[in-house]
Amino acid sequence: MGRKRDFTEREKPGLGRKAKKQEAPSPVVLSMSKKKKAKSAKIIDGEKKKLGSRAKKRLKKRAVKKAEKQQMKTLKQKKKELDKKSDSKPKVSGFTDENQRWLKPTKKRKLPIEDVEKDEEEEEKSGSSGSDGEMMADDFDHADSGSDTDLEIPDEFEDDDSHISDEENSGDDTEEDGEEETIESDDGDDSSADEDAKEMLPIEKASQKLKLKQQRDRKLAEAELQTNISEMERFALPSGQEIEKEVAQPPDLALIQQRIKDVMQVLGDFKNRRENGRTRKEYVQQLKSDLCIYYSYNDFLMEKLMSLFPLEIIEFLEANEVQRPVTIRTNTLKTRRRDLAQVLINRGMNLDPIGKWSKVGLVVYDSQVPIGATPEYLSGHYMLQGGSSFLPVMALAPHENEKILDMAAAPGGKTTYIAALMKNTGILFANDANEVRSKAIVGNLHRMGITNAVVSTHDGRHFPKVMTGFDRVLLDAPCSGTGVISKDTAVKANKDEKDIQRCSHLQKELILAAIDCCDAKSKSGGYIVYSTCSVLVEENEWVIDYALKKRNVKLVSTGLDFGREGFTNFKEHRFHPSLKQTCRFYPHTHNLDGFFVAKLKKFSNKMPNQGNIPNNKTLIVMDTEDSKRTLSPKLKSTKDGQPEAKKVKLDKSSTQKVPKNKSTERVFANKSSHSAVGNEKPNQKNGDLGLKKVTTQILKRVHDKKESMKKYRTAQKVKRKEKSQL
Repeated sequence: MGRKRDFTEREKPGLGRKAKKQEAPSPVVLSMSKKKKAKSAKIIDGEKKKLGSRAKKRLKKRAVKKAEKQQMKTLKQKKKELDKKSDSKPKVSGFTDENQRWLKPTKKRKLPIEDVEKDEEEEEKSGSSGSDGEMMADDFDHADSGSDTDLEIPDEFEDDDSHISDEENSGDDTEEDGEEETIESDDGDDSSADEDAKEMLPIEKASQKLKLKQQRDRKLAEAELQTNISEMERFALPSGQEIEKEVAQPPDLALIQQRIKDVMQVLGDFKNRRENGRTRKEYVQQLKSDLCIYYSYNDFLMEKLMSLFPLEIIEFLEANEVQRPVTIRTNTLKTRRRDLAQVLINRGMNLDPIGKWSKVGLVVYDSQVPIGATPEYLSGHYMLQGGSSFLPVMALAPHENEKILDMAAAPGGKTTYIAALMKNTGILFANDANEVRSKAIVGNLHRMGITNAVVSTHDGRHFPKVMTGFDRVLLDAPCSGTGVISKDTAVKANKDEKDIQRCSHLQKELILAAIDCCDAKSKSGGYIVYSTCSVLVEENEWVIDYALKKRNVKLVSTGLDFGREGFTNFKEHRFHPSLKQTCRFYPHTHNLDGFFVAKLKKFSNKMPNQGNIPNNKTLIVMDTEDSKRTLSPKLKSTKDGQPEAKKVKLDKSSTQKVPKNKSTERVFANKSSHSAVGNEKPNQKNGDLGLKKVTTQILKRVHDKKESMKKYRTAQKVKRKEKSQL
């Protein structure tokens, strides 16, 4: 056991190091310098202590700096004296030529005067913290006594020196960079800038210098860019050997892309940027081949698209490489868009309204659940449908209690939209020639709750024989699909001219059938809407112009607020001026699939080429020898065996002679004809009714004869093929 401590006589603990109170301040004379203040504060106790090694080193540095400062002052005084002496002599400063207005000589670099106040602050800190700073009085009295007054510089001079040193440093920077900069400024601006510089802090001065330097760099960069553009070498088309090398090797897409940009730039200003000896056709041909390689199109389709979009071809092709956003349509028979959006957001879908032009559409950006398998989809609250498919139904504008036909309805998106706008009233006929696809129509009708629809599978071209008298008809005709390339990339290489002609011919037959199905005497309707998912003129404006010539219809406004106008002239084609009322939609401008919409109004159920023939016309029919028996047994032949002209005269005026021809033709001759065919008078009892019967019978016989000849020719071809195979 150790000793036990006695706690009876315990000393009270003193104040800690941090809790020590400061000593009472001593009276200080205002005129005293900083050194004297420090000495008086240290020699209050009357004790002299030795300095440490670090304190001695600091004092030695101070002494050296003081000596350097004194030398600098003496040098300045000598220079001033020399300048005063030299003022009396004539002296040329700067440049003697005309450039002296804007050129200034650079200043020589001067040695900077370093301040001593930093060391003094360090010494004060060291003196307050430890005992080393309290022992400096006696050892260096001789160094302090003579130089205290010299170290004290007034504030005004310190500011001037710092300003001069900043200017000198800026001049030194320009010398190091090797740049000769010109400064143009007025006297008033210089004075204001000097005043601002005096008031600013050093960091503000530095930032101002940096801004000026950045402005100069920008001006220089812009000037260099302009000179580079003006002196840029003109783009040269690749030669035949280079093209052969590229064909033999795999395509360099980066090189092709750069060449496409260069060719487009040249075509933008062909007169100034073209290569000498090169024509525009060569540039266009090179651009077409490069676009075909880069975007994987065939030559036929690329040529069609370049003629449609001469300035926007790159944007259109790039838009076809990106998928269109997924859109859904709200079924207003079961829910509202706001309620549906709230439910789908709760299920993890990120969606927004499709736009102001639609009150039922929603755009789905991403989803945590499959869009086509939610309970809302299975219960028929919404339909997966492209945004461009809304447009034909909106143009059709169906009303309640109407009789409407959807001639090409599969898979049923537009049909269900029409039924929703009709509110399950009236009758809706959904027809599609493909029986397999018609099953999708039935499924969607049941899921969406449609009860006023009838599904059929007739050929649309022969639908007028089945039923007519519809108030409104929608024809979303089958097409080449050049507007939905983003969905089906096979269109790029598969379509050729034969496919386009085949589609165009089918569309012309379907639109005539749709017009025949519509009733012009309908109180609320008589409208036909024609739409395709193609951007080619052959499938859109050409078909509408054909319908305007063949039927008593006219174009009316579609009622859509956006979209581009249709073409009234395209290359060598000239269409009806009213085709401006049609609408075109493109993927690169509207972010929708390429689409075409036209709305027709039927104003008469009669055919343009049938009915009453004008009184100043005469119908003349030419018959061949083979058709004598079928057309008219009373028809006589001439001496040469050539057929005679059968006359059906409508008035007493004379008519023109019709030239002899093997084919059967109908010719209308005017009153002002020179040679007479005959002087037979018309049957006044029968009048126009008799003429109608005669003309219809003749036309039917001619039509039957043509069909029989076609069948005979096809049979002969089959026989020839069989013989060749044998």
